[in-house]
Formats: sequence, C-alpha cells, structure tokens
Amino acid sequence: HLHPFALLFGGVTGEALVARPTKAVWLSEVNDVSAFAGRRRRAGFPFSERVSGGIVNMEPEMEDKTLELMCSVPRSLWLGCSSVAESLCALRCLQSIPSTRAHNQNTSGMESQNLVDDLSPKKNTVLKLSNGPVVGSRKRPSEGNYEKEKEHCIALFDQWSEADQVEFVERLISRMCHYQHGHINSYLKPMLQRDFITALPAQGLDHIAENILSFLDARSLCSAELVCKEWQRVISEGMLWKKLIERMVRTDPLWKGLSERHQWEKYLFKNRTSEVPPNSYYHSLYPKIIQDIETIEANWRCGRHNLQRIQCRSENSKGVYCLQYDDDKIISGLRDNSIKIWDKQSLECLKILTGHTGSVLCLQYDERVIVTGSSDSTVRVWEVTTGEVLNTLIHHNEAVLHLRFANGLMVTCSKDRSIAVWDMASPTDISLRRVLVGHRAAVNVVDFDDKYIVSASGDRTIKVWSTSTCEFVRTLNGHKRGIACLQYRDRLVVSGSSDNTIRLWDIECGACLRVLEGHEELVRCIRFDNKRIVSGAYDGKIKVWDLQAALDPRAPASTLCLRTLVEHSGRVFRLQFDEFQIISSSHDDTILIWDFLNVSTNGQSEGRAWDSGCPSGSLSVLLACEGKQTRSIERPAMDQSSNGPHLDVFSAGTAVELVDPVVSPTHGVSDLRLVLHMHTEVDPIHT
Repeated sequence: HLHPFALLFGGVTGEALVARPTKAVWLSEVNDVSAFAGRRRRAGFPFSERVSGGIVNMEPEMEDKTLELMCSVPRSLWLGCSSVAESLCALRCLQSIPSTRAHNQNTSGMESQNLVDDLSPKKNTVLKLSNGPVVGSRKRPSEGNYEKEKEHCIALFDQWSEADQVEFVERLISRMCHYQHGHINSYLKPMLQRDFITALPAQGLDHIAENILSFLDARSLCSAELVCKEWQRVISEGMLWKKLIERMVRTDPLWKGLSERHQWEKYLFKNRTSEVPPNSYYHSLYPKIIQDIETIEANWRCGRHNLQRIQCRSENSKGVYCLQYDDDKIISGLRDNSIKIWDKQSLECLKILTGHTGSVLCLQYDERVIVTGSSDSTVRVWEVTTGEVLNTLIHHNEAVLHLRFANGLMVTCSKDRSIAVWDMASPTDISLRRVLVGHRAAVNVVDFDDKYIVSASGDRTIKVWSTSTCEFVRTLNGHKRGIACLQYRDRLVVSGSSDNTIRLWDIECGACLRVLEGHEELVRCIRFDNKRIVSGAYDGKIKVWDLQAALDPRAPASTLCLRTLVEHSGRVFRLQFDEFQIISSSHDDTILIWDFLNVSTNGQSEGRAWDSGCPSGSLSVLLACEGKQTRSIERPAMDQSSNGPHLDVFSAGTAVELVDPVVSPTHGVSDLRLVLHMHTEVDPIHT
C-alpha cells in the first residue's frame, strides 16, 4: 500500500521501496509536499516524473519551481492526476514555468512532445488567487490570422439562435481536454451564482422573495437576516417572523394554547394595519414563546403545578364518574344521578341537569349536545345551552358503561356484554345500526375512528371491529385480568387493567409493544397524546409516562414514568389532559385541576406532592346479610387523634350492586377483616 505522494512523484520504483522499507515508511508519513521534496533531495533521491517510455529527470531549479507551484494550489487538484506530467499539464494555466528543464531523448511519441510543449515559454498564465474559484487568463502571441478569425467566429455566433449557440458550445467543449474543462468550470461558476433574494425585488417581485424565505425555520431565518441589508429588509417588510409564529400556531396545539392564554393571538392572522406591531415585535416574541414551552415541559417533568379543587357536594352518594372540559366549562357526571356544569374560571356550578334515575357513568359533549349514559340503562341527549332533554335511547338491558360519538356515528357499550352502533342524523333522529356481540363479560369501554371500533371488557380481551361493516377483525390478548379503560388513536391502543398494568398495542398487527408497571391497584382511566400517557388508578395516584420512550424498546423501564401525582383521597375515576393541565375526578367527590402553566413563582405546587400511608379518606366495612346482597351501616368517623384506623361506615339500606364472593351469610364478625379494603359498590365497571 503505497502513499499517494510516493506514487505521484515517482522517483523510486516499487521495487526500490520494497528493498528499502525504512524509506517507504518515511514516505508514508509525509504530509507536506515541500518537506517531502527537501527530505528526498537530502536523502539523495532524484526528483523525476514518469511518462510513457521512461523517466524524465528535472533540474534542481525546475524542481523548486514545480514544488512551489504545487504547494500553492489545493492538494485535491494535483492528487487526482496520475503523474507529475499530467499534473503539470493541468497546472500550466496557473503558474509561469521556465523552460530550464532537460528532457530524455528516449521519451517517445506524442505524449513526450506534448509535455515539452506544455513547459515551453511560448505560453504563460497570469494567476489570480482568491477565496473563490481559481481564474487564469492565458496570454497568447499573435499568430497568423487568429484575431481576425476570432472576431469572425464571434460575429457568426451572434447571428445564430440560442439553440444553435448551445449546440455549438457543447460540441466545442466536447473537443477540449480535461484541464480546459476545469478552466471553463471555474469561469462559469461565479456567473451561475445568483443572489435571487436581492434580484427579485429589483424586478418588482418582492412577494416571491418573501414566499421563498417564509419556508425557513427560526434558526435559518436568523441566519438569513445576517446575510446583507437587502435580505434583512425583505424579511422585515415581509413580516416573516409573524408568519413563522402563525404557522406554528396553526400546526401545534401547544403554540395555539399559549397564544390564547397569553393574549398575543390578537396580533396574528391580520393584514397589515396600524394595529399590527412591526416585525421586530414578533422577532422578540419568538424566543419568549420558546422559553415558555421549555418551562412547561420542565414543569411536567418535575411535577410543578398549581392545584385547584372543586367540591361537588353530592347530596346522597358521593363520587364523580366522568367529566369533559374546554376553555370555558367542565361538565361532570355524578354518582348522585345528576350532571353538573362548572365555570372553569370561577369554579362555580352553572347548571345541574337531572333526569337519569341512576348514576351518570359516562358522557361526551360538543357545541350542540351532551350525550350521557347511566346505570339506569338509558342514553340521554341534552341541549348544551338550555339543558333540555332532546332524546332518550332505550336499548341496553343493563348499565351503559361508556359511549363515544363523532361524525354522525355513536357507539355505546354496556354491562349486558353488548356494543350498540348508532347513526346520528340529528340529536332527535338517532337510529340503531348494528349490535356487536362477542365479549364474554361486561364491555367497559369503547373508542373508534373511521377505520376501527375498539372495545375492552372484563373478559380480559380487547376486540377490534370494522367501523364501516361492523364485522369482527381481531382480538388483542395479553392482560391477565379485566380491562377497565382504553384509548385508541392512529395505530396505537393504550389500555389499563385490574392487573395494575398499562399496555401499548399496535392495532394493525395486534402486537403488544410495551407493558407499563407502577400502579399498585386497578388502572381505572387513561389518556395519551403525542408526548405523554396519563393514567389514574384505584390507588388514588395519577402517573405521567413518557410515550415516546415507551414506544422505544431500548428505553429502560425505570425511565418511563416521569412523575406521580397524589392529591385525591379516593379512587381516580376519570381524567383528561392537554398541554397545560390535567383535570381529574374521583370517588372523593372532587374535581382537581392540575395547572402546569401558571405555576407559582417559588415553583412549589399547592397541596401535597406525595402522600404516603393511608389517604385522608376512609375505609368501608361491609357486613354480610340476607341472601347474596350486602348492606352497610353508618356512624361518624373515629376521632382523628385515635390510634385506630379511620372507618367510614355507610348508612343501612345501601345496596351493593356487585356481589363480593368473599362475603356470605355464614361469615362471622371475625371474618370482617377480609373485606375491609373492598369498595365494590362504588364503581360499576367489571374487571
């Protein structure tokens, strides 16, 4: 393996290098051409160049001149040549080389003659070295009628059409040698480089220049402003920082939310008027937005939040089973059969809707209607503004556990193990399309899009159905106990189970992508977006998970849970979240708003960041009584100073909807300890 320098300068044959390994090693370490040549002369090697048929020796003066020339040009220019002869040929137009060299008479053929001609003093070049391409102008003596012939050719060339001119130049270039091509390329490069951003406004095409630069991101736009004053003028007059922020607000929910909350949305999406600030305002606004986004992300990771609490004050049985919110209101379904609408700013109750004869277990609303499902087996449709009941659907035989509607389609599921698919032409015109049967236990949750309907059941399975045909597609198996909650979007399904785990599924192939472990009891509710999964469980805890890490099989399990939030004193029944907040409801009869945007200046969240031991709520004691039903008795909780457990016992006559197999009429008082932790009567889902 010979060093390129050794091959380039010849002088020592391959055999000589093999015979002198020390010199070969020395040659392989040479990085500087002049240093190489100086060491070579001191070592007694003649400087020579290979040509076909032999070796042409060079005089010392010629050697110095050649080396000086080669050191002054980019190495890549002469390393690409196969011999010094070709190198000198290529460099003929770059440096004046005197004809003081003697050449070997044995040099044969045209190649030797060309080499002599190339090094003759009849042709020389003026070299111009700069940061740009190397440009040389060859001086040529007046020979014959060259000047007249040249002028005649140019005159003829000017008379031809553009197509003929291009064809002529192409044929002319094809007849040239390689180094001539390089010279022409160096001549053309600066001619082909155009500052189009500066040139377009000069032609009255400012809008095109602005449109081109409007596709840049923030970093590139900053760099473009520094190119020259003309570019800066185009960016400023085109309001390109404003357009960049508008593009981010249109495409990113986080940006849109910030624009609404910080009130700079009013300066966007407006034509150029006196009310619109100058471009400099938006230039300075952009880094502030980036800083806000980074702060919000840090608050999510560290669990910093401000906490607001809504006490629902249920009259009889306590518990908030379901909720949904927007910027103005929160709508909740309660265990006391009512639907309460809350003002999101003042947290005051605006309206109470009554009509169901059982607990309101699920709800969803849009700008026109609220649709609710209840343990009374009915689905009711309410008018949002007036609270009037528009429709009542009676189909299921038992409690309606969950429902979803969108784009004229509604899907409901029930404790009766069935799934009903409805066509919603209008709030008053709702008809049953199909009933899906396949689960072997209560269907606790459904979700759907244009392609699939996804259902989860207490039978430990997730079933996938076609939305268009309502035909069964596949079953997802993996959970070891019943499934209580689920969300489906794109190809991803995320489910929570009474086996205390969360599973991520690919709906197309049915594969389980990841199992998340961390909750200590049944996972009751779950939601996810592009960044996070948020889950709530019977242990009263809300956990925030890194979705992207969970989808990466290489990510360690210990890095998946970002934060655990503990403020509820009872089971978490339902939650929703966006980029700025989580809103959750619980058996403790409260709705909590966890705000990650408006965090107090000291960075401390209100309330507890962690709760160890028993919650401040209570334990219920269930007593066996007649048949397979159970009843409970009520008395005030024990004094807080007592050393015993805090027991909250319900009033006599409260029926338990689910039968606990541990409790039977034969159990005595000594068996009471077996059911202290059981709350089977407060949640209708079956897992």
